Amino acid sequence: MNSSDIFGTIKPPISSIPSEPTAAFGSLISAGIQLFIFVSALAMLIYMLLGAYEWIISGGDKDRLSKAQLKITNAVVGLIVVIVVLSVFCIVTVNILQISTSCFSFTIPTLNP
Repeated sequence: MNSSDIFGTIKPPISSIPSEPTAAFGSLISAGIQLFIFVSALAMLIYMLLGAYEWIISGGDKDRLSKAQLKITNAVVGLIVVIVVLSVFCIVTVNILQISTSCFSFTIPTLNP
């Protein structure tokens, strides 16, 4: 009697990560970029809402009002910086290096002997 007859066989879980290392690394980079976009958008939203809340509770105090305006301005500038960085990254990877056909999917180039 075989041990697989008693215990069965173990099958790996179905995964969206490819088994080839270079393709898996490309998936990892894609997931990292998407996570970066999500986290930066969430941080901008929270920072902007905090600025709006401080604006509301400033009570006409010019110092607190200017701090709230500065916080909102910084949130918008941060969002613009993230958009510019991602745009430059897409231009470099898609048009110049031709690593991928999309900004969010990558195939890592390899050397074939």
